[in-house]
Amino acid sequence: MSDSPATNALELSVSELSAALKRTVEDRFGFVRVRGEISNYRGPQPSGHAYFCLKDQSARIDAVVWKGVFGRLKTKPQEGLEVIATGKVTTFPGKSTYQIIVEALEPAGIGALMALLEERRRKLAAEGLFDEARKRSLPFLPSQIGVVTSPAGAVIRDILHRIAERFPRHVIVWPVRVQGETAAAEIAAAIDGFNALPEHGPMRRPDVIIVARGGGSLEDLWSFNEEIVVRAAARSVVPLIAAVGHETDWTLIDHAADLRAPTPTAAAEKAVPVRGELAAALADLARRQVGAAMRLLDRRRGDLRALLRALPQSDAIFSFRRQQFDSLASRLESARGKAHDRKHLDLVRLSHRLAQQSPHAQIAGKKQRFNAAHQRLSRWGVVGYGECRQNLAHIAARLAVARTARAKLERERMAAARHRLEALAGRLQHGFALRMTASRARLEGVEKLRLSLGYEGVLARGFALVRDESGKPVRKAAEVVEGKRLDIEFADGHTSAIAQSRKEPVPAKRTTGGGRRKREQGSLF
Repeated sequence: MSDSPATNALELSVSELSAALKRTVEDRFGFVRVRGEISNYRGPQPSGHAYFCLKDQSARIDAVVWKGVFGRLKTKPQEGLEVIATGKVTTFPGKSTYQIIVEALEPAGIGALMALLEERRRKLAAEGLFDEARKRSLPFLPSQIGVVTSPAGAVIRDILHRIAERFPRHVIVWPVRVQGETAAAEIAAAIDGFNALPEHGPMRRPDVIIVARGGGSLEDLWSFNEEIVVRAAARSVVPLIAAVGHETDWTLIDHAADLRAPTPTAAAEKAVPVRGELAAALADLARRQVGAAMRLLDRRRGDLRALLRALPQSDAIFSFRRQQFDSLASRLESARGKAHDRKHLDLVRLSHRLAQQSPHAQIAGKKQRFNAAHQRLSRWGVVGYGECRQNLAHIAARLAVARTARAKLERERMAAARHRLEALAGRLQHGFALRMTASRARLEGVEKLRLSLGYEGVLARGFALVRDESGKPVRKAAEVVEGKRLDIEFADGHTSAIAQSRKEPVPAKRTTGGGRRKREQGSLF
């Protein structure tokens, strides 16, 4: 008898039961919106998928974000962030658990948004995007203004009206959405687009950019808190004014912009000055400049009159200089006569010295000294020649005696060296013969020792040396492998054999024959 109770229930495998539960859960719930706090989030896996949990005070559910969906999420998962997840509930048969496949993720409530905003603000501030040192001043009177805002709202009309009222300038509007999923990407693209325009040409880069939006809740203004918008504002080379919301509304783009305006209308006022005020200021400056110039002319004219009164008459000025000129002219005439007489005396003195140093006088003196030297040389030539011949003869005799003595000494040295060389040659031949005799005796002794100790003597007594295929000697029968070729060396030659197992001992056969045996093949029995 069977111990199990009788039943008509259909038997299911584990896989069939898991599949049935999966279909039931997916058909019952489909897409749901779940609110909870993110837990156990460690970032996307190497595959690109992200795994975490959603929990509240008493329960938790596993969540999965696939790789393709993760890149499109407006709000990325963060540990401890309270969110609303939209997705499909399903099961995971591998662990018998249920989970939600997340398709969209958004912060839950104003508290979560504020926490996310503060975290993002600290992150961007740590990167230096909000530093005051990197912010630039606005141009005083821009010739072209770029506006990034929605073309359908009242903001653009207020900006255009205020600019036209204060100082009409050319305005380029880049239409974008200021709210919604694509708003942040459009705003960042507009800022980058204005910066990408050329500096010259019909459509050139504006001198200042205004990013504007009307008031709203934190959720409405959230696009201006996205990182993509803040980074685009920070890297803009064109000075940027942020005018988002009302005076009490603050977004992250306000910190990254070069100037923050409380309202879009205030942004227009900060972008351009008042034309009437500028005209009045210019007129006042022009009037003050003309008055200052007139006062300067009057003062210079009075100074000129005073100088003219203090200036003496022309006759009084030139009379003294004319008297000085006459005195200098008379002194110059007297000095010129004295200088002429002095130069004449110098010329006479130089002429006398030049006559003494003339070439003819010098040649005559040199000729007299040459004749005297020639006479002395002739007188001493005969005496000096005889003495030189005697000295040369004496030196030649001494050289002949020295050469004979030196030749005799060299011959004696050569004879002694030849005698020593012959003696050394005889000693070398005798020593070589003795060394060869001793070496030959040692070699014969070693050869006899080799013959007495070598294995060839053992082979000559009737023994044989067995080697395997590698040439290694085989010393034991256990080392022989059946079927392997063996090499057998006798005293008169080699033979090869194939190893075979034998249960009975094989009687040894005496091998006879004369001369050296040739190599042959056979079997070892």
